[in-house]
Amino acid sequence: MADQVVIGVDVGTTATKVVAYRPDGTEVTDAVREYPLDTPHAGWAEQDPDKVTDAVVDALSEVVAHVTSATVAAVGLSTVMHSLIGLDDDGRPLTPIVTFADSRAWPQALRLRRDHGLRLYHATGTPLHPMAPLAKLVWFSEQRPDLADRVRRWVSIKEYLLRRLCDSDVVDHSVASATGLLDLQTLEWSADALAAAGVDAEQLGRPVPTTTVAGDLVPATAEQLGLDPATPVVVGASDGVLANLGVGAVEPGVAAVTIGTSGAIRVTEPEPRTDSDMRTFCYALTDRHWVLGGAISNGGLVLRWIDDLFGGGDYDELTAAAADVPAGSDGVLMLPYLTGERAPQWSPLRGGVLFGLRVEHERGHVVRAALEGVALQLRLVADALRDTGTAGFDRVRVTGGFVSSDLWLQIVADVLRADLEVPVAAEGAAWGAAMLALQAVGEIDDLADGAGQVRVERTVAHDADTAGRYDAVAERYADLVDHTAPLLREAATASPSSGGGESRPPR
Repeated sequence: MADQVVIGVDVGTTATKVVAYRPDGTEVTDAVREYPLDTPHAGWAEQDPDKVTDAVVDALSEVVAHVTSATVAAVGLSTVMHSLIGLDDDGRPLTPIVTFADSRAWPQALRLRRDHGLRLYHATGTPLHPMAPLAKLVWFSEQRPDLADRVRRWVSIKEYLLRRLCDSDVVDHSVASATGLLDLQTLEWSADALAAAGVDAEQLGRPVPTTTVAGDLVPATAEQLGLDPATPVVVGASDGVLANLGVGAVEPGVAAVTIGTSGAIRVTEPEPRTDSDMRTFCYALTDRHWVLGGAISNGGLVLRWIDDLFGGGDYDELTAAAADVPAGSDGVLMLPYLTGERAPQWSPLRGGVLFGLRVEHERGHVVRAALEGVALQLRLVADALRDTGTAGFDRVRVTGGFVSSDLWLQIVADVLRADLEVPVAAEGAAWGAAMLALQAVGEIDDLADGAGQVRVERTVAHDADTAGRYDAVAERYADLVDHTAPLLREAATASPSSGGGESRPPR
């Protein structure tokens, strides 16, 4: 296969990146296409499914044009989680893509949590939160029953793309396991979850392993792409679990952390695990690789908000001011919940808090408290992961925009008490999708083989003394989270602009 390439397709929230790789992980060429995220109402976040799939086909065509079609051994797919589209009898969209960022279904999610407790979470591994398609389905049945009655099939953006590429009607175990509808033990749709959602299994795709070949390309699509119709298209997985695979975090003792606009921390385990308090998720990669972790809603957007607050300027200038402030920000703490929070609280009703401000504090204190707040939130998730019985970790593979900040990297290393490793290639999900494709066509026997090819550019070692200081800060942070929770819920419920009002369709 030395003269061949494998293509990884990473369909993100606002852009798709397509990358052609050699089997050893060397990047050959890539292409990116962007598309808008529409927010027609407060708390809504939608997209046009055809604009997204058009962008994917366009980017894939560009990459194929740079490598002869005969050299493409397989195409692997990665897509965002938690998307939902309703299709009619002819497979045409009746709804836009309701994305993971859409929070309209928070009343339904809270009621599901109240009525079903932890039972559905332990069965499916997906926290009961507005992001989950389970909650979105309940929203449609209650708020748009006329539309819901016309829906023949509910799909994700992965399934909608597979229909266009291969006229396939399957959904991979990974994407399915993030819906709140898939039973983690049987890898079939959960009868209890389907009943709660008010849908039948016949309205959903057939769950299949992530290394499944979807089938031949539709002839017209193959011609548009410049590919042989027999080119294997591997269904792949979701972007979160593939990010772990793509950065080599699939073995015990190694975690993956991403901080971009939002953030996440994830580990890989050989069997599914859930948390007694529903603080973490559990999603499938393969039947022997399960990704556990938590996504936080507020990462780099917190720094952007502070930059705007102080009149705009240079991020380097902001972090330079923060570098002059000692660990712990001289007592200033920030709960960075500017857009609510996902893990480990899973509450859209949380709000941001700046605590401990005094007249002697300056801009640098606020900036450092924000950087520390994001890291401390990830530590809460890491603590929850350890409570589930995971192996723990002492090394972390890191990706996302924060890797350009030496200060933020050091803060995260010290707060997590772990050494950070920055991979040479930052496109983890695309390479992860490519690795699944390589395994599907028999070019690698074990995913660990491909993960072992990931090269590390540099390591940021944690400082034991600073980590000790952050242990005390972490205790104060956790106390502040607990003590402010009822006040923040009350404030959010009283303020319609915060998303606390009942979510209703437009009239």
